[in-house]
Amino acid sequence: MNESEILVLTGMSGAGRSTAAHALEDLGWHVVDNLPPSLLPALVAKGGGPDGKEYAVVVDVRGGHFFDELMSGLDALKKAGSSYRLIFLDATDQALVQRFESTRRPHPLQDSDRIVDGIIRERMKLDEIRSHCNITIDTTNLNVHQLEKRIGEIFGAGKTDGIRINVLSFGYKFGIPVDADLVLDCRFIPNPHWIPELRPLTGLTTQVSEKVLNSPGVSDFISQYVDLVSTMVPGYMNEGKKYLTIAIGCTGGKHRSVAVTAEISKGLNSKGNLISAYPTHRDVGRE
Repeated sequence: MNESEILVLTGMSGAGRSTAAHALEDLGWHVVDNLPPSLLPALVAKGGGPDGKEYAVVVDVRGGHFFDELMSGLDALKKAGSSYRLIFLDATDQALVQRFESTRRPHPLQDSDRIVDGIIRERMKLDEIRSHCNITIDTTNLNVHQLEKRIGEIFGAGKTDGIRINVLSFGYKFGIPVDADLVLDCRFIPNPHWIPELRPLTGLTTQVSEKVLNSPGVSDFISQYVDLVSTMVPGYMNEGKKYLTIAIGCTGGKHRSVAVTAEISKGLNSKGNLISAYPTHRDVGRE
């Protein structure tokens, strides 16, 4: 990260902004909560924060009319030659409703209506911002500790000249991850679910992994996909993208996608120090 870059953290209320902000503080960032967007250029002009820490700014709808100025504030950063990364935290409406109900707190845009009405208003307000984000994190199926871990995986490496790739296994029956940049379908591979002795196991075990990876065409498929992603990395980096999520799915996210995710992560990490890949398994244990 260069000296003029800043993190701007925003997203849906209830999606975990406070948790993400605390995780960034633990990683050594200086976090400024709810700064008026018009002050972003002045903050960047100051350089590093206290003790040389990098700045991360939390901006959300609690700022009222100030939040409406966020796009103009980001445009001002661009005109000043300062770069930024915009991180957006999201979750399904159902998950957000459940979180507000569990805390017994109203949504900031709810007024006298239902929680879901506030969520709808917020989504409309955030629609343009979301389309400009560099990183989207879907927190629907993440608890507090898992979100902290994800933040650490993305930003814990400090300043890097390469790209960090989250290779994420998932089950189609639980939905495609909304934060996926690339989606890969593994349902063409024979399913270990139909083998009684393998059914209770996961793709993290040697028995299932070998069964999946030794299936006809899988080795070539993985090798070619790793090569394909590797050829895309320089282009992503030229466009300023430093974090990538590859979602790899099978029916339940337990066998095939898990084994393939682990193998693709190994392959990407063998491509040199510009790529740092790590596997994440979203749906293991959900069946």
